Amino acid sequence: MSKGFYISKGLGIGAVILTLSAIAGVVTMIIMYRVEISGMNPTARPTFAPTTPFPTGPPPKMRLPGDLVPESYTLFLQPHFYTRIEDVVNVTSPNQTLTFTGNSTVNFRCVRMTKTIFIHSKNLSLTDVRVMNRDANEPIDVLEQYHHDVTDFFEIQLGDVLEQEGNYSLFTAFQGEMKEEESVGLYISKYKEGVPAYGDDAAADRYVAASQFQATHAREVFPCFDEPALKATFLVTVIHRRGTLALGNSEMSDNRVIDEEWQVTSLHPTRKMSTYLLAFVVSEFESVTSTPTHKRVKSNIYARPAAIKAGHADYAASIAGKMLEYFEGRFEIDFPQRKIDHVAVADMPGAMENWGLIIYGELALLFDQEKSSSLHKETITNYFGHELAHQWFGNLVTCNWWNELWLNEGFASYMTFFAVDNVEPSWNIKDVWAVSALDDVLDWDSTNASHALNASMDSIQTPDQIDQMFSMISYTKGALVLRMLADLLTQGTFDKGVNMYLKAFQYQTATSADLWHYLQKAVVEDGGHTKVAEVMDSWTNQIGYPIITINTTSGEVCQKSSVEDSDVVWHVPIRFGSQTSAPPLFMLTSDTVIKDELISKDGEWILANINVAGYYKVNYNPENWDLLLAQLERNLTALFCLQVIPLINRGQLVGDTFNLAKKKVVNVTLALNATRFLRNEREYLPWKTAVTNLRYFKKMFDRSEVYGPMQAYLRKQVKGLYYHVQRNDTDCLNCTVPPLNLPEQHLQITAIETACGSELPECVEMATNQFKDWMTTSINRIDTDLRSTIYCHAVAAGGEAEWEFLWKRFQNITEILEQEVYLSALGCTRKVWLLNRFLEYSLDTEMIRKLAIHDIVMSVAKNEAGLALAWNFIRARYSEMPENVCLHCLVAEVSSSFSTEFELYEVKQFQTEANITDGRYMEVALELVEANIAWVKENKQTVLEWFQKESAS
Repeated sequence: MSKGFYISKGLGIGAVILTLSAIAGVVTMIIMYRVEISGMNPTARPTFAPTTPFPTGPPPKMRLPGDLVPESYTLFLQPHFYTRIEDVVNVTSPNQTLTFTGNSTVNFRCVRMTKTIFIHSKNLSLTDVRVMNRDANEPIDVLEQYHHDVTDFFEIQLGDVLEQEGNYSLFTAFQGEMKEEESVGLYISKYKEGVPAYGDDAAADRYVAASQFQATHAREVFPCFDEPALKATFLVTVIHRRGTLALGNSEMSDNRVIDEEWQVTSLHPTRKMSTYLLAFVVSEFESVTSTPTHKRVKSNIYARPAAIKAGHADYAASIAGKMLEYFEGRFEIDFPQRKIDHVAVADMPGAMENWGLIIYGELALLFDQEKSSSLHKETITNYFGHELAHQWFGNLVTCNWWNELWLNEGFASYMTFFAVDNVEPSWNIKDVWAVSALDDVLDWDSTNASHALNASMDSIQTPDQIDQMFSMISYTKGALVLRMLADLLTQGTFDKGVNMYLKAFQYQTATSADLWHYLQKAVVEDGGHTKVAEVMDSWTNQIGYPIITINTTSGEVCQKSSVEDSDVVWHVPIRFGSQTSAPPLFMLTSDTVIKDELISKDGEWILANINVAGYYKVNYNPENWDLLLAQLERNLTALFCLQVIPLINRGQLVGDTFNLAKKKVVNVTLALNATRFLRNEREYLPWKTAVTNLRYFKKMFDRSEVYGPMQAYLRKQVKGLYYHVQRNDTDCLNCTVPPLNLPEQHLQITAIETACGSELPECVEMATNQFKDWMTTSINRIDTDLRSTIYCHAVAAGGEAEWEFLWKRFQNITEILEQEVYLSALGCTRKVWLLNRFLEYSLDTEMIRKLAIHDIVMSVAKNEAGLALAWNFIRARYSEMPENVCLHCLVAEVSSSFSTEFELYEVKQFQTEANITDGRYMEVALELVEANIAWVKENKQTVLEWFQKESAS
């Protein structure tokens, strides 16, 4: 799943019902079910005899005991919500109905004799429980049953022993509540259908029922063996209101009307899969089919009718079949189903890879040709690539337990960029992703937020512990480590081993040891000598990363852990080169070695981690740093981007110096010196890396005397780039110019954002003029790619008139795609009273959708005029925020800009006051604030003097 992430499921009725195919049978089932639940009376917790030949308590450590192995589920599910309240007739209340009912029959095999069934169930009322011996076709008495709240186990004590290798079934009837505040389990999503006229509030509310089961939420919809290794097939029937559409993992086998209010949709059995991949959507959505079509699999894009009619699903439809075909060819395994649906749900964060029914947030799937930035296509393709890769990595072959989640998420992240490169080759995004991803994840990988890729199984037991594995480590570090391994083995050998791994474990679960086995097999077949497990265990079983130090005068190469007081050693593949040579890769397996090839000859520089294939940072002796930085400035000044140092490594050098400065390995002035060459740099990647790293300086110093000289330096550095990217459409209106490719678009946005953000007068004037033209003419002629940047800086430079203009237009937008741009810009004003008003509006769900509160608070917090306001708002109003708002996430993100002892005290005080129990997040937040305090104290004067000197020269 793209974290972002999510899942779903259904129900079944009994052995007799399984044989019914006529619609009368379904009607009978409904009637029987309603009669059964009408007399619901929960059973009290039983009292056990002091001794028994079979265990009766819950199994240890939150895991199912493993006595029973599920084979198939038959599931009936009936969500009782209304898709449109205004059309409801013959009901006593106009309120939405959020209950669901259903039943499930799970067939299972007993692998170890037991007298007790443990199955997962959470927040469900179970109204009927029956156990059958399928071999003898006889019922088994249920003596006692009760629920364990801590473990989510539903315990069933039986009158007879379940025999080893015996075949049994469990029938349960249940009812539950659909969620409104959280997008997990079976939940309700609301959207506006129709576009109101200006000033009119006529857009009608519409409702969708959708599921999100990853990682442990299937148990909230039906009783099940809710662990990834306990795979089974699912035969699903959904009873839903007439006029709605029910979608599931597999294609429809039957659809019939059963009375004036209800219809029933039956689906073909699924492939063998984990419970977290089961999914449902019930809606009034419409669809468009992927074009070009896949030779065998039908790909449909589902969304709100208005979005489909407006063509917002067309871009997704244009790439869906291509990407699926690409992955089939790359993995040499056909997608095993006849259809795959891609569904856009308004409040879904990210996307979820349910097998055959991928559910996305609208931002991850829909593209408005007229209003969306063309860069939004990159977002969509990245999500598509990630979720489609999951159909093999995660769905076909699943991690055996959540402690090795990276086998799902790391592979999906790594494979994404091959798929994107295949459908959009001109974008050339792989290098940008590698450098930026490396910088992002390394900041986490030596803090208390980190964890080993292969966490210990005992440490990942509870749902909260499982959720914490959905981290940047599993997604990004997992992908980068795989990228490093592919470079070490060669891409061809790596792909061969991966494909053997997929074929060997399809419809099963696997561990990292299984992956190493098949990669090793490929290495041997291709004549290689790398010991895969020996190399990779050092990367997957410990946190942190190596900092490599190369002394080019002595040839000494050292490695040291990024984690303080750690003496662990990695197997580090190092590929390096010089001005005149490119020696082969070598493996560093100890603390220190001497390599004659790394001794500089005739004053040549040495550059390590060529193409940034390795998951590490590189430091050099001062003489080599001087040579490298001089080379950057010399190349760009004299020959304008002559690629003596490859583009990806120009970005790497900037990122490495800033990372090493944060770690106190090098002086902060070295990192700042590494930005000097940018004055003549005209490529996106180095600028992107520099701007991202300098953002930390702005956060630390935007309220101090450093800010003025820093802004002056940035203006001087970016001015040449700003004029380089200037096009007629950025300083005039109604101009026709050739379209930019994606890297050029990124460069243009970065240049204008940096220029306006550093208050370059020409840029601020351009932004305000374009915004004023819109205000005056009511015709928005601002380039869609630049709207977010232009809106923000025009609102920042303006006053109440500009803010109110944008706010009024926001109120008349129903498209989430466009709302995001407006919400971000509204937080840019420097008027404190407007920022306070904006924060207050965030709590009014009639004005702002619930999931937008986080975005609003953060848009205010990133504004130097709004940081204190956002922090005070969180502390004063947190109890009024909806349940879906992640409070500890807000605290961690806002406090990342804090750098004083008083602010640290306030964070600690608020943690106690608000009873924030997620210790891991708060521990990291406090750790980062403490690091900020120390860093500012140590570096403020040095940084101030450096910026004063550079901005004056």
